[in-house]
Amino acid sequence: MKIMVAFDGTNVSNEALKLGIQYALALNAKVYLVMSMVGGPEVPREEFVHHEHMLDFAQAQFMEAKVPSETHLSVRGLEAGEDLVQFATENDIELIIIGIRRRSKVGKLVFGSTAQYVVLKAPCPVLSVK
Repeated sequence: MKIMVAFDGTNVSNEALKLGIQYALALNAKVYLVMSMVGGPEVPREEFVHHEHMLDFAQAQFMEAKVPSETHLSVRGLEAGEDLVQFATENDIELIIIGIRRRSKVGKLVFGSTAQYVVLKAPCPVLSVK
């Protein structure tokens, strides 16, 4: 089984990591840790390196739990939700785990919601964590 954990370094994505480990162990799955950087190729190198380090830190938790995993830092220039759904589609992901933050209705309207987009557009089941 292939599980994708959407990671952005926030507390809710750290909760998604923990759940990803539990599910991977229970389902004998491989986990894909995916981080999307909006902005595409013009992202400053320092920011790119910082995000790579965050992914390495996340992957260390999976290594410690002896869960097979891969990291993917996507810089395609898409919005994060679109990027995550596209990755899931291209890689035949069977379950997505994503953290959600509470926002007001106005906040969702103004800023959008990556998790909402993923839940509505994903090609597979999505498990949300708060």
